[in-house]
Amino acid sequence: MYVDSHLHLDFPAIREQLEAVLERASAAGVTRLLNIVCAGSKEGRPAEAVAAAESDPRIQVAMGVHPHDASAATPQLERELRRWAEHPRVVGWGEIGLDFHYDNSPRQVQRDVFVRQLEAARELGQPVIIHSRDAAGETCRLLEEHFAHGRHPGGVMHCFTYDWAVAERCLGFGFHLGFGGIVTFPRSEELREVARRVPDDRFLIETDSPYLAPVPHRGKTNEPAFVVEVARKLAQVRDTAVEEIARQSTRNFERLFRA
Repeated sequence: MYVDSHLHLDFPAIREQLEAVLERASAAGVTRLLNIVCAGSKEGRPAEAVAAAESDPRIQVAMGVHPHDASAATPQLERELRRWAEHPRVVGWGEIGLDFHYDNSPRQVQRDVFVRQLEAARELGQPVIIHSRDAAGETCRLLEEHFAHGRHPGGVMHCFTYDWAVAERCLGFGFHLGFGGIVTFPRSEELREVARRVPDDRFLIETDSPYLAPVPHRGKTNEPAFVVEVARKLAQVRDTAVEEIARQSTRNFERLFRA
C-alpha cells in the first residue's frame, strides 16, 4: 500500500476527473493521499478540501500560502489558516517556502510570509511542507532561525532536487526528503544519489499531481496512481523491493503527520 504524500486535488486537471483519478489510485494500491491546498491562489479551496477529506478516509489535507502567492497573504487569510489548522483532517502546514526561480512574488515578501507561517506552524505543532526552488541557502537559513532549532513538529522538503550537501543540512534539522517524478528523469543522477543515501526513516514519496509525471508517463497529467513509479525507482536505486519502499515511506508518513 502506498501513500502519495503531496498532490493537488483542487487543480483543474485533477478536479475535473477526480472520481476516475481516485479509482485508478486505489487500483494501483495508493490508499492515502495528502491534498495540498495553496491558500490564496485561484485553485485553493480550503473548505471544499476539508469537506472532501471528511467524506473520504483516504484523503487528508495540508494548507498554506505557496511562495508564488505570498503577495496574497493578508492578515485575514493567515488567521483563517490558523483556524483550519485546528481541524482534525488538516495534518500539515504547507506548502510554504521560497521560489527564486519564478519570483512570482517579491523575494522579501516571500521571506516574510514564509517566516510567519513557520512560526505559526511551530506554535500550533504542525509539521511543515517546504517548497524551495533556486533558494537552498536562504531556505535553510530561515528554517534554522525560525523553526528547526530546539524541539519542533518536523517537516518535509517537498520535491527535493538539491544535492547531498543540502540534503545533509535538511536531515540535520530532523526533516524528511520528498521524492517525486524528477527522481525518474534520465538526467537526475545526482538526485538519485541523494535517494540512495537518505536514511530509511527519512524519505517520503509523492507525485505533486498534476505536475511532473514520472517516467514512463512524462508528458501526461500526473496523478496519484503514478507514485508507484517513484517507489519503483527508489527500490532500484536503494537495491530493495518496491514493497519495502511502500512500507517504509508509509511508516514515515504516519510518524511525521501523526496520521
